[in-house]
Amino acid sequence: MNTPVTSRPDGSWYEIRLRGRLDARWSAWFDGMTLTSGDGTTTLTGPVVDQAALHGLLQQLRDLGLPLISVTPVEPGATTSPARQGHPAPDATSTTRPTRQL
Repeated sequence: MNTPVTSRPDGSWYEIRLRGRLDARWSAWFDGMTLTSGDGTTTLTGPVVDQAALHGLLQQLRDLGLPLISVTPVEPGATTSPARQGHPAPDATSTTRPTRQL
């Protein structure tokens, strides 16, 4: 018998980093996500209801044509992951970061 996988009622939070810049007018397209730009990247942070919604969000981002840098689970309410605070943009060859490089 298969036991269904349950998610937290408020969903999981993610920090999604993209190479390139999206201005604030795009924030309406990513309902519930905080959009910030800097150092040549854009970061979306916020709740994602489930894995299907995460995949849908990633498809929207793919359609924009901006290269995906990382997808990192973060604590609810986070504005940036602890690994990112005060650090420059990651090197694509870095293997010491806790985020998954894509």
